[in-house]
Amino acid sequence: MIIKPSLNNSWDAILCDEFEKPHFNDLTSFICEEYQSHTVYPQSENIYHALKSTSFENVKVIILGQDPYHGKNQADGLCFSVNDGVKIPPSLKNIYKELYHDLGITIPNNGNLSNWTQQGVLLLNSTLTVREGQPGSHQKKGWEFFTDYIIHIISSQKKHCVFLLWGNFAKTKKELIDTENHLVLEAAHPSPLARGAFFGCKHFSKTNNYLIQNDQTPIDWSLPTNQLF
Repeated sequence: MIIKPSLNNSWDAILCDEFEKPHFNDLTSFICEEYQSHTVYPQSENIYHALKSTSFENVKVIILGQDPYHGKNQADGLCFSVNDGVKIPPSLKNIYKELYHDLGITIPNNGNLSNWTQQGVLLLNSTLTVREGQPGSHQKKGWEFFTDYIIHIISSQKKHCVFLLWGNFAKTKKELIDTENHLVLEAAHPSPLARGAFFGCKHFSKTNNYLIQNDQTPIDWSLPTNQLF
């Protein structure tokens, strides 16, 4: 298992010093032991899926999650996304409903969000791993130092990105973001536990309007619907 990978894009140079810091070495030891002793998600090769899929220079939109999904074969390394063939989780169903009401986009029959990453949407969880069936089990082990640094770097070295902060946890990351140079959109979490408070936020149209205003290509939020369960 490779904890300090080659990401094969611009993140390698940006994160090389971060990979050598003491807190990351401690995290590496912990994660290696976890994968050896427990069932951990996502699969080890997908721990850095978000960074491998969206290079630093291509980042335009950042959606922040908290933990990977902790059910069998769900997590694919992208926040809110699931592997092909896996039942769409309730939070993602609500994201799709908002997409439909906001932009009229047909609700897909799969939960694979990789099409967004190819357009510059960084789907970043604050914690990149989790034990099966134990949400939050890898929080406060060091991942937050790493992912907070990524948010800071994007905020400080890029301009006119859109940060989508859904739920109370994601909203705590606002303090890392330069709101003078970026758009921060906040909403309730798309989980059914939020009792529909997420609906009507129109974050997808607001994101595209901001990108267009700043001479960037908007995101095509539609997803393929030809992958059947």
